Amino acid sequence: MELESNHHSVFLLHYRLVLVVKYRRKVFDDIVSARAREIFEYIAPKYGITVEEWNHDMDHVHVLFRAQPKSELSKFINAYKSASSRLLKQEFPQIRQKLWKEYFWSRSFCLLTTGGAPIEVVRRYIENQGRR
Repeated sequence: MELESNHHSVFLLHYRLVLVVKYRRKVFDDIVSARAREIFEYIAPKYGITVEEWNHDMDHVHVLFRAQPKSELSKFINAYKSASSRLLKQEFPQIRQKLWKEYFWSRSFCLLTTGGAPIEVVRRYIENQGRR
């Protein structure tokens, strides 16, 4: 377990994020998920965020990421949801047929700290998402 640091602090902040497609529409496959991850990884550094694990089921994504104390998590999540919704619908027009109106993501999200479980347990859980 290697700690991170900046000018004012030493930290190790892991979070688990679950984002669900509005009305649990089944829009994710490996290709759409990979693009969604690329978008996440493009936006993340601006907020001091680093992806550790990413996986999906057909109607949601799970992300394990590290953040910094200064990271504004809700601003980042909203920026990601907005950008990914626009880009995914643009790049994968077939997704629009599965959505209700123009909504991609559910308004809510689940964000958990991972301090309660060993990080490897969380990592294995995310790695196995979408498998039966």
